[in-house]
Amino acid sequence: MKTINNAYLRNTIAGLCAMVSAAAFAHPKLVSSTPADQSTGAAPAKIELHFNEDLVTQFSGAKLTMTSMPGMDMPMKMPVKVSPGDDAKTMVLTPTSPLPAGGYRVDWRAVSSDTHPITGNFSFTVK
Repeated sequence: MKTINNAYLRNTIAGLCAMVSAAAFAHPKLVSSTPADQSTGAAPAKIELHFNEDLVTQFSGAKLTMTSMPGMDMPMKMPVKVSPGDDAKTMVLTPTSPLPAGGYRVDWRAVSSDTHPITGNFSFTVK
């Protein structure tokens, strides 16, 4: 029977543990958005969210809320169509009508191959 070198066995086990733990902690992160967080500008025709990992589309999504405008007391949910982008790492929100001037918050939920949902948000202002 062949004996296994203890140092080789320890290194192999350590390498496997590192790979498993790296995969376990690999969650989607928002890399960028258009419009960018805290930006001010014209009303976007679409809002793009770019992540660091491919998304599982059927479990990922986002909502758009108007958080401020002159004379408004409370937040108002804005109707949008959520769809995949040109690549598997992008989510696109398309407002069903032009966005009026005011503040907005995008609340997103992203799920990648590890199936662990990650949530976050960002805000922008329309002039």
